[in-house]
Amino acid sequence: MTRETKKVQTTLLLAGDIGGTKTILRLVETSDSPSLHTIYQESFHSGDFPDLVPIVQEFLVNANAPIPEKACFAIAGPVVKNTAKLTNLAWFLDTERLEQELGIPHVSLINDFAAVGYGILGLEKDDLYPLQVGNFADDAPIGIIGAGTGLGQGFLIKQGNYYQVFPSEGGHTDFAPRNELEFQLLKYLLDKHDIQRVSVERVVSGMGIVAIYQFLRDRKFATESPDIAQIVRTWEQEAGQEEKSVDPGAVIGTAALQKRDRLCEQTLQLFIDAYGAEAGNLALKLLPYGGLYIAGGIAPKILPLIQNSGFLLNFTQKGRMRPLLEEIPVYIILNSQVGLIGAALCAARL
Repeated sequence: MTRETKKVQTTLLLAGDIGGTKTILRLVETSDSPSLHTIYQESFHSGDFPDLVPIVQEFLVNANAPIPEKACFAIAGPVVKNTAKLTNLAWFLDTERLEQELGIPHVSLINDFAAVGYGILGLEKDDLYPLQVGNFADDAPIGIIGAGTGLGQGFLIKQGNYYQVFPSEGGHTDFAPRNELEFQLLKYLLDKHDIQRVSVERVVSGMGIVAIYQFLRDRKFATESPDIAQIVRTWEQEAGQEEKSVDPGAVIGTAALQKRDRLCEQTLQLFIDAYGAEAGNLALKLLPYGGLYIAGGIAPKILPLIQNSGFLLNFTQKGRMRPLLEEIPVYIILNSQVGLIGAALCAARL
């Protein structure tokens, strides 16, 4: 008697993380099981191409792969009615056009922060740092907040056996100062930019780190180091340019980590306090006992400062609501390619 072997059905998927500077593509194979197997991955400089189509075509040639059955691209910008215009590129993407020109039967475009939401579902234990253990509830919402170039916020709701991902524009809500120093920062930003309101993204983001540094520098809270001063001045002189030659936020963060510059240390302390407070604001609105995930490129780079600072203190410092927030699991995402993982998982659902 011969035993019949069940044939495993596999599907070829294409996942993409499309940014104004860099485009990362990943070819993934999935089977009847929920696991995803990466076959090939490559990065491209987005500005070297007039559109996404020639990038994908070159990628598939390099991968020596057939046309995938499904594709999902995470876009650094809003996605409206299956179309997207990238913030820092003259690309206009449309799912119908991409399907036709690439020959891929099913193409989806999602916001890059929505991709992070899907990606959370595919992370391993080593991809996360537990900042607060809390009391996990399987059927509760999951919250996401992530400071990087801007401040992304979103959430996931469980529906049956799946989660539905909802991006938001919570980073553009008002910055809410809580003490004298933060009130001074608010006034400084209002006057400096001649604006009527300050969004929390203007404080809790990469540009927020630089803004806090400028505020503390101009208010003479500490002496400025000549080397860091030069980098910040160069960045200020390049205001309005799409591409900068320096990254003062990264330099300030490194100096604070190394404890070699008092002004940078104060900058990161104020930044982390505001970050924790805003994470707590989001948590109060969602009560995400399924976990609150700290995404974005900044948190992993300054993890020692977050561990030893007032992040959790400011997260839970919400008066009578403190006991609720102390029960919420809080994780920092360490895997920088969580968006690619999410795009692949989203593609698998198409």
